Amino acid sequence: MAVDRRRQILDAAVRVFARQGFHACRVSDIADEAGVAYGLVYHYFRSKEEVLDTLFTERWDILLQVIRDTDSVDAPARDKLRAIAAFILDSYRHDPDLMKVIVVEVTRAANTFGRTHSERIREAYDLMEGVIARAQADGEFRPDVTPRFAALAFYGVIEQVLTGWIFDTGPVPDAEIEQAKDLVVAAIVDGLAAPASARAV
Repeated sequence: MAVDRRRQILDAAVRVFARQGFHACRVSDIADEAGVAYGLVYHYFRSKEEVLDTLFTERWDILLQVIRDTDSVDAPARDKLRAIAAFILDSYRHDPDLMKVIVVEVTRAANTFGRTHSERIREAYDLMEGVIARAQADGEFRPDVTPRFAALAFYGVIEQVLTGWIFDTGPVPDAEIEQAKDLVVAAIVDGLAAPASARAV
């Protein structure tokens, strides 16, 4: 029962943060949304900051594991990066409010929560950088683009797509989400591909 209450509060916080913005809401708003007593929120969390920290950490740790698992498979780097992009974009499909909170309130909040979680955010870039560096060493990707720049550009395109969806007025059609997976690959990953003549050597 305790776990259910904690999850209930976290799920309510996602809705409140997405609707009102983190800074504009109060702990009492989360309690009202969850249908629990005000003091119960403080039983599980010391502050609304800890609630946001928990929401971000839970989801970001899943992303980090997905990247590791994807990279462990024997497959072309292009397929690995498409799978990573697909996971992130599908996360928006399944829980747009949570992705809005993560993007707007954490990863783009450079002076507040983004700074608090900078090491964890950087870890995702490091993992993607590793995928790209190994592809360069294998001759799959061109060598004249630094892995760090490529990783930042890859995630940056995905985040910008999410931002566009977040500030749109309506739900994003499934077909658009599916198309975005291929367009991210076309825009970034295909641009990293080594010329066929170089790969054949």
